[in-house]
Amino acid sequence: MSLINQNEARAQLAIQENFMHVVSATTLLLASLALLGCQQSQPQTQAPSARPGSCNAEAVQNLVGKTASPALLEQAREQSGAQTARVLRPQDVVTLEYNAQRLNLSTDGELVIQRINCG
Repeated sequence: MSLINQNEARAQLAIQENFMHVVSATTLLLASLALLGCQQSQPQTQAPSARPGSCNAEAVQNLVGKTASPALLEQAREQSGAQTARVLRPQDVVTLEYNAQRLNLSTDGELVIQRINCG
């Protein structure tokens, strides 16, 4: 075998070895990704309402039937964990954007709380 043929054979062998390493690494990567996809996510240890600034209207449902006041509004905001709170009277014009960090106290014309929700 001539020197040129030997060098070509070595070069082809080196290319094949490199290709096999790339294929092996790719196979390993794909197998790892497949296993990651099979893992179950851990359940949250905190309820979403326990995060600061989130609103939990269930925590203040006991205020339905009471008369809204600035002090009661602040108390409801703190107890619900909401970042902001507002009183909504029947004639009030309100924006319709949803804000998960806002507590709404919907009242009748006499400011008696009829409904409490987040949004």
